[in-house]
Amino acid sequence: MPERFQDQGGVATMNPSRFARAAGSFMMRRWADGRRLEARRRRIERARRRAGRRHTVEYFHQVDDGYSHLAAQCLRPLLDTYDIDLVRHLVPSPSGPNAPEPELLLDLSCYDSGKIASHYGLDFPAVAGRPNDESVALAGRVLAGLDAEAFSEAAPEVGAALWAGDTDALQTLSERHPPADPSALADRLRAGRERRAQLRHYSGAMFHYGGEWYWGVDRLYHLEERLAELGARKVADQRVAPRPAIPRGPLRDDGSLTLEIYPSLRSPYSSLIFDTAVELARETGVTMRMRPVLPMVMRGVPATREKGVYIFTDAAREARKLGLDDWGNVHDPIGDPVRRGYSLYPWAASRGKGVELLSAFFREAFFEGVDTGKDRGLRRVVERAGLPWDEARAIVGNRDWEEELEANRLAMYGCGLWGVPSFRLLDGEGETALAVWGQDRLWLVGREIQRLLEERSRTS
Repeated sequence: MPERFQDQGGVATMNPSRFARAAGSFMMRRWADGRRLEARRRRIERARRRAGRRHTVEYFHQVDDGYSHLAAQCLRPLLDTYDIDLVRHLVPSPSGPNAPEPELLLDLSCYDSGKIASHYGLDFPAVAGRPNDESVALAGRVLAGLDAEAFSEAAPEVGAALWAGDTDALQTLSERHPPADPSALADRLRAGRERRAQLRHYSGAMFHYGGEWYWGVDRLYHLEERLAELGARKVADQRVAPRPAIPRGPLRDDGSLTLEIYPSLRSPYSSLIFDTAVELARETGVTMRMRPVLPMVMRGVPATREKGVYIFTDAAREARKLGLDDWGNVHDPIGDPVRRGYSLYPWAASRGKGVELLSAFFREAFFEGVDTGKDRGLRRVVERAGLPWDEARAIVGNRDWEEELEANRLAMYGCGLWGVPSFRLLDGEGETALAVWGQDRLWLVGREIQRLLEERSRTS
């Protein structure tokens, strides 16, 4: 585990006032409001038409980021499928509060990209490590020397050589596409960083269109749907990166596989995928192990406003895609509400209602706008979970849960993950078969369950 995260255990002192939580909740509801989003989109489209501008998508490429390599492979298909102009930027790695552990994120981009690439019809080495600095610099210089048209063609080739560790292929590409000098690369990276900051984002592998951000191949389907609605599709019924479905069959386990679920009671992504993850475990017959953790900001990991805006607007889009149209009426449970909720978790779990308690908390805090920091709100959570409030009221606020949540945090970091929701799938021997971060990876968990069960059926 990274040394800087060794001291994140226990209960942080963050405890915003009720007024601060109410003000934050108001902003979250605005960011998640689908009606405001649609009205804004209409205004932007009217302004584009009045000005006679074409549909323009901006793409931000980070050379040493695995997700960017996957996104680069989608650039030419996007141009072939949609009537758009595509502006390409080179950007450096994120830093500061928006990337509390950039080294871990780069490692995850290698692992995760290798897991998802084939499902999107893309290429990425199944086992890839971070490329060395010299190769990254050469790849960046090659890309910095390309014009806009050549970038879409060459970036996938450059990325393929870089991530395969094929220095000969990278050198050949540098002979075909003369590299820019280091100062020109630095200028391109500076310009890309400034443009990204101007548009209020911080990450690589990002697409921007009409005031909204779309992350890598995982969010391209949102961008594609928007462009299609605006009549910009050139090829009927074609998608560059369709959203993967979450499989729940046909094979069913006998409980030999174990799915560990790592949610946080303050996480918007956890709130919108929690019930679906529970259903997946129950419908496929795997053993489910719930491992809740404290929110990152309550463990001393900072968050910025621009990150919060992106998370809530993105989570709202994902919720609507999942059919959760009532998601987004948020009353932020940061601080005491989370602690009070977790203080009841061991008791609820001992009664076989731990999952129900977490589900009820998410429902009240993120769908119903209930202040779970008040007894009246927490009582709604408890009774929605099918538990007696009289018993809960007598034990709320205890600290018996802290040791369990700290053990969960350590286990999560131990498998290379640090955000929520995360999932770890264990095989019949108790070994990690898959460890992934994000609600948008549940489809991969479902597919891996089916793959393992199919493999077992072939060998039995």
